[in-house]
Amino acid sequence: MYQDHLIIDGLQYCNWNRAYFEQLKESGVTAIHATLVYHETARETLTRFAEWNLLFEQNPDLIMPVMSMSDVVKAKEEGKVGVFFGAQNCSPLDDEIGMVEVMRKQGLLIMQLTYNNQSLLATGCYEKNDSGITRFGKQVIEEMNRVGMVIDMSHSAERSTLETIDLSSRPICISHANPSSAHAALRNKSDTVIRALAERGGLLGFSLYPFHLPDGSDCTLERFCSLIADTAEMVGIDRLAIGSDLCLNQPQSVLEWMRNGRWSKSLDFGEGSASNSGWPAALPWFPDSSGMKNIFKGLRDKGFSETETAKILGGNWIEFLDAGLKPAE
Repeated sequence: MYQDHLIIDGLQYCNWNRAYFEQLKESGVTAIHATLVYHETARETLTRFAEWNLLFEQNPDLIMPVMSMSDVVKAKEEGKVGVFFGAQNCSPLDDEIGMVEVMRKQGLLIMQLTYNNQSLLATGCYEKNDSGITRFGKQVIEEMNRVGMVIDMSHSAERSTLETIDLSSRPICISHANPSSAHAALRNKSDTVIRALAERGGLLGFSLYPFHLPDGSDCTLERFCSLIADTAEMVGIDRLAIGSDLCLNQPQSVLEWMRNGRWSKSLDFGEGSASNSGWPAALPWFPDSSGMKNIFKGLRDKGFSETETAKILGGNWIEFLDAGLKPAE
């Protein structure tokens, strides 16, 4: 049954407060990968850590920090929600290679090399020309591998992603994206990328963000589960997970910070549609604490066994992160 398993959502950026932590606990989710920063500098990133430290202090009955997968097991045993941190951009490095290890020791477990735009490390998915991994990027990949910080290429362009898969001595993840064959959003990934990711032991987290789904906010649970089933046919069960990209109860200003950072004076539509200028309507089957339970049931109805479903909803994240977060020997 759903409640017997370790359930992990591989990406969220919700309005973090006690009411939402209570909702998370009710949902049966064991742990979440919480976005710590988008475009923040190293100094600003430390402030985000401090803010979360206060949240842990104020809500010890609901949430706890996760530094390793043993903490996820502990969270399950204690009836709490574990929280582990990632960055959706390389901005916390401040152009300094030594910041990789500093941030890892602070608890930054996952980092994207790009967020939509060209970065100092790689090319983002919204750029017209993908020049691949930069000289600095190669150094950062090697350093992330060394210290046990997981590489995430969710917002990166194709060549850069394929080069990272090849350059990294450890499997990487795409924590929140869908196959572009189902929806041609620039953020989604080609079969070529998904196959390469899987062949090297990487992990794909399926996104529930409506702009990344076929039929948008009208995408049905059955269609979403079919998308997972089709991908499982291509690369197998063990390489698939969930990274909902859930952004509940966030104001428009947060959306503008995600897309614009400090680089643009006007709202960046990215995918070329002014209809993307606001938050999309929520999926009716993923609105609240019942969302992951609905996916569990949907996958079972699609023909996945309980063991296979449990892997997709958490077990694969556990195995992937347990290996990926250990420092290189």
